[in-house]
Amino acid sequence: MSEFKKIDPLELNESPFRKIGKDWMLIAAEKEGRVNAMTASWGGMGVLWGKNVAFVFIRKSRFTKEFVDSSETFSLSFFDHEKNAEMLGYMGRVSGRDEDKVAKCGLTVNHAESTPYFDEAEKVILCRKMAVVPITADNYLDSAIDGKWYADKDYHDMYIAEITEILEK
Repeated sequence: MSEFKKIDPLELNESPFRKIGKDWMLIAAEKEGRVNAMTASWGGMGVLWGKNVAFVFIRKSRFTKEFVDSSETFSLSFFDHEKNAEMLGYMGRVSGRDEDKVAKCGLTVNHAESTPYFDEAEKVILCRKMAVVPITADNYLDSAIDGKWYADKDYHDMYIAEITEILEK
């Protein structure tokens, strides 16, 4: 498992607001032997159903969604944003339908059992899916959300996943 070490979730002392919202993460999953990933800046962590969980949001149009949907697990990889801003931007802009963007960015895929993650990351959260919740306009209590975030009606699904392991360098 390269230079990563396993840490207890209680040892995770970084702000999820910074790590997810400002530094971004890559959501990665595998389907039929191929790994795909996308940049994400919406999500969080907490405790639900007696487990440590992560929750992430993936639009229905995203190619990575097909990979997450077809697998029991996925990973969240966190990088030094300053050193990797260009790569993270590219992974969010370009679709894996059009090219192997993981290879194009020079990312090294590793696996923890069957869950893919990237050796270049500083921290990796391995997740096992527990629930998928569609986000739809009829759920909003604030009517401004739909127009601001979903003018094209490309809604997200929220994935709630048990954190099975946290790896850091």
